[in-house]
Formats: sequence, structure tokens, C-alpha cells
Amino acid sequence: MSKVLITGGAGFIGSHIVNLLVKQGNFEIRILDNFSTQIHGDDYKASFLYNAVLDKAELFIGDIRNQEDVLNSLIGVDQIIHLAAETGTGQSMYSLNNYTDVNIMGLSTIFEVILKYKIPIKKIILASSRAVYGEGLKTCPHHGIVSPKQRKEDDMILKDFENHCPICNAILSSALTTESCQTNPISYYAYTKLAQEKMIETLCPINGIDYTIFRYYNVYGAGQSLNNPYTGIVSIFSKLLLQDKTINVFEDGLESRDFVHVEDVAEITCKALTELKSNTQIINVGSGTSISVLQVAETLKSIYGSHSLINISGDFRKGDIRHNTADISLLKEIFNHRPHISFEQGLNDLATWVLDEVKTNPEILLTQGYEQSIDELKEANMIFQAKKEILHD
Repeated sequence: MSKVLITGGAGFIGSHIVNLLVKQGNFEIRILDNFSTQIHGDDYKASFLYNAVLDKAELFIGDIRNQEDVLNSLIGVDQIIHLAAETGTGQSMYSLNNYTDVNIMGLSTIFEVILKYKIPIKKIILASSRAVYGEGLKTCPHHGIVSPKQRKEDDMILKDFENHCPICNAILSSALTTESCQTNPISYYAYTKLAQEKMIETLCPINGIDYTIFRYYNVYGAGQSLNNPYTGIVSIFSKLLLQDKTINVFEDGLESRDFVHVEDVAEITCKALTELKSNTQIINVGSGTSISVLQVAETLKSIYGSHSLINISGDFRKGDIRHNTADISLLKEIFNHRPHISFEQGLNDLATWVLDEVKTNPEILLTQGYEQSIDELKEANMIFQAKKEILHD
């Protein structure tokens, strides 16, 4: 039976992959995870995610940057799903060494161990990100499909948040972003994910290792850490709404994201372990539709029955994109699958899980990590202040 190592396997996406593989029964499963306090809290054994994988797999507690930890976890393994990473877009812009160390040096350490100890790895599946595209593809009314660069700060200070054509400066409308889109990372997190992709594309072929690179879009669902204030707006908004705190939405609230449910992500990722057509492919994993951040906040407010105010602040954050929607044609072609959990269903399922978590551990609402993360961004000059606020009851 094939044995698969899942780095970061006790995390949000990893825990869903572990449980799906257990249900399928076709693989021996091993996890390497460092149980970061940013994800699991101070007592990782009390966390939902730890208990979600407990007794489901062979668990190695260690760090992907440590050769001994990596070697111990790789012995007897023939496939790797590499999920372990730092993932905060904003945090990456002022925590450069940490993101370099974990995301780039972590993967290079895995390769060094594979090569040094001649570990017979057959395939590596990399969890990359839509962030490598930057703004992705857009449509100009005069020049058709274009790939805009990063938005200009001067425009955004004047509250012009839309993308403009690099040729004629016309306002662009959204288009589906294909895998052939030119990469254009505009956050340091995105740069590290692109570096991971290039490492895979360079080192796997010359060492006889198959690979699949998935560019995950905005993954959400049950198990998304309520401790992590740096990533996952659905869980961040949930905590604020349950305390009737104001939600400060950046820009004009109309910036949009392609949200894909974690169960769909897990199912597709697991299929790549056996689907030969996925070898040497870069594949978008999204829903193919986008939802505005304001709509996310309003929908969650309705689900929770919250009295929070939704503040459209006009503030903007360096490294953020305006819109990016996945073209999932290749995903459907290779796996004969398209994500099947609707955003409305997914949000309701997540809210049910959040309420259960809060009932079990009400102290989780008392953590002030989100406010701290905003203060860190301001201190690093990553947020530009708004001049005007609009409050929505």
C-alpha cells in the first residue's frame, strides 16, 4: 500500500485530506506538523484540528526546516502532499525572513533530504495559491483580455480601487483566470509560493519525480482556524460577528474573491495521488465564481443574527488584489469534477461548526489577535487610512 506524507497535515486543509484518505482506505497516512500556536492555540492538544486527525494517521511533530524531522517522517513514504506554509498575505509583507524560511527553505529542506538519503519519492503534490497571478486576467472594452499590474497607490488614495488597462487606462471588468496567465505576485507571500512552484518544476523532472501543482483559491469551511487572525476572512468575520463587533471592510467592499469549499479542495487533492493525467500540471482549484467581501460579511451577519455594524472604511492594504476568479476548465477536464458545495451551503455549514466550537470553548472569542494584526499592519505602513466611513446597520 502506498504511503503518503502530508506536511501541515494537522492544519485546516490537511485535516480534511487526512479524513478523506482514511475514509477511502487506499493509503497509509503520515503527518508532519509543528502545531503552530498561530493555528492551534497555546494548547494544541485541545484544538479542534489536532483532535480531527488524532489516531487517523501516523503523527510526527516536527518542522519542515529541520532535516532530522523531515528524514524521520519520509522513511517509507512514496508520495508527498506539501501543505505546510505561512499563508498570511498582509503578514508576509513585514515578516519577510519568516516567510522565506518556512515557505522556501522548508521545501528546499525536503528536497535536500530526498536527494541526500535517496528517498524513492514517486510524486509531490504542491499546494500553491492563486496569489501567484496577482490580479489575474481582466477584460478591457478596447483591448480585450489583459493582465494588469499592481494597482497604483495614488489611484487608491482617491478611492479608485478598480483595475485599469495597462494600454489605455480604461477600467477593466473581471475575466476568468486561466493557468496560462502570466504570473505577477504582488505580495511577498505570493512570491514565496511562486518560488515553491519553480522549485518543484526544476527539481522534480531531473530527479524522476512526478508532480502536480494546485493553485488554491480562497479556501473556507469547518476547521478554518479561529485562532489565526492573519488569514481567512470567513473565520475572522465570524468571531467579530459573534461578539457584535464592527467589521471593517477594506476598500469599498466590492473587492471579490473566488471561495472554494475545503471539502471540494480535499477531494480534488486526493484524486491527484492516483490520476496520471494530473502529472506535471498546474491546476486552478476554485469555484469559477466570485463573491464580494461585503456580501460575505452581510451573509454571515444574517446567518448569525448579529448586531454588528459593517463599516466600509475605504482603507486599503498593500499586497491585496481587487478581483481574481478561477477558470476551472482544466480542473474539470482532468478530474471530471467541479466543486459542488455552494457558497451559501458552505457558509451555513461553517457557521454551525463555529457555534459548536464557541459553545465548547467560549474563551476563543476573547483572543484579540485580529486587532493586533491590524496594529502590526499599520505599524509597518501597510494600511492607508480612509478619510470617510459609511456605516451599514
